[in-house]
Amino acid sequence: MAAIVETPETARLLDELTKAAGREDPYPRYDRLREISPLIRADDGAIVLTGYAECHAVVRDGRFGHMPADMLGFAGFPDWAEHPGLYTLFTSILTINPPDHTRLRRLVSSAFTARRVASLRPFLDGMVADLLDGLSGETDFIQAFAFPLPVNVIGELLGVPAADRPQFQSLIRDWSVLLDTVSPATLEKADPAAQTVRDYLADLAAERRRKPADDLISALVAAEADGDRLTEDELLTMAALLFAAGFETTTNLLANGLVALLSRPSPHIADPALAVEELLRWDSPVQLLSRVAYEEVEVAGVTLEPGDRVVAYLGAGNRDAARFKDPNTLDLERTDNSPLSFGGGIHYCLGAPLARLEAQVAFPALLSAFPKLALAAPPTRRDSLTIRGYTAMPVATT
Repeated sequence: MAAIVETPETARLLDELTKAAGREDPYPRYDRLREISPLIRADDGAIVLTGYAECHAVVRDGRFGHMPADMLGFAGFPDWAEHPGLYTLFTSILTINPPDHTRLRRLVSSAFTARRVASLRPFLDGMVADLLDGLSGETDFIQAFAFPLPVNVIGELLGVPAADRPQFQSLIRDWSVLLDTVSPATLEKADPAAQTVRDYLADLAAERRRKPADDLISALVAAEADGDRLTEDELLTMAALLFAAGFETTTNLLANGLVALLSRPSPHIADPALAVEELLRWDSPVQLLSRVAYEEVEVAGVTLEPGDRVVAYLGAGNRDAARFKDPNTLDLERTDNSPLSFGGGIHYCLGAPLARLEAQVAFPALLSAFPKLALAAPPTRRDSLTIRGYTAMPVATT
């Protein structure tokens, strides 16, 4: 039977994951932690999971939920609701629990439909073609392609005018740092960024109330389920989250995926759908999710008590040899694939189909247009463990 393990070695490995070297290549450390035990006790008391089966079970088990926002008071932020960064994050469907989550998910699902996503395909094709036309010589792949593609797609979906979209890269990055660390220093950037996003979306929602359009903001304004509607506050929080998640994860999928593809002797993609699933597994843009046990629950034969906090390392689970054959081999034609990268259960990523579609279109087009594409210099790693990606990636097209 497994046991929760805490040793000097596990403490060292977990500490290394918070440093530059560990963030650059966390996978050997994940492997070693998994060898020691499927459940590792961290210094802060959290239980770290690095196995696929354990991560898969926790993200889908309704007995686990998110930490209530009021618990931020015990972390030194009793005034969390007065911080726009914390308020927008901890009242969104990303972090709230049922029944509030159920209600909000139902309302947004009625507006964020498969038909609406599919209708973006012509715009997506045109945007990819335009961005490829703009690539030449040596350029930063993040700024030239990996950011503008998803931000324009999600902007088009929401109804954000094209001229206004570029400003959101720095705003969302400053806000999303709270996924890693909540401190006075991170709030100093996150609060004004989140407030600027909310103010912008409030003006846009007001305009759509006066003059509805065929976009997601208009649909959210009108969304109704069983006589229920989004409040103004809920609408702004929902729109902010959709905008942030709509490009942040996909930007990193495109960047991480390109680095992986360019590491191969031949980056050829035979089946875009299979390739994207493998790229998601290989180097997930989201590396971990946190949950709290709300009742007694067994994981890997160990009984967890209500209040126990677990951290599911999705990036580690995606490299588990107990689930994937040759997990440290990038196989673009892997068929038995089910990466953890979009979470699971009631919190499964709403935008997963859109992110997959963007990558399935972008990678083949990029490699076809530039068969000699290569890294021009080592990319600059983003300083985050939760969100894995790069801030700059110099590439040469010829």
